[in-house]
Amino acid sequence: MKFKAEIDVMPLKALLDPQGKAVTGSMKNLGLAEIQNVRIGKHITLEIDAATKEAASVKVDEACKKLLANQIMEFYEFTIEEVK
Repeated sequence: MKFKAEIDVMPLKALLDPQGKAVTGSMKNLGLAEIQNVRIGKHITLEIDAATKEAASVKVDEACKKLLANQIMEFYEFTIEEVK
């Protein structure tokens, strides 16, 4: 079976997000001061061949831990759905 994963990787809330801070400052310059506390992350989609949704979830979690997210500075969450 084929599954599609949607992964969001974001900086830990306790850490400074320089990109988000720069964008927040630019919002004020653009007259959008009501937009605050911007955080910038990554959105990743991928497809997995696996026997079950649980097996696909294990593979995605492994990919996140080993490659897609730096767990010292980032956290991740994902959803998986079967591709028809």
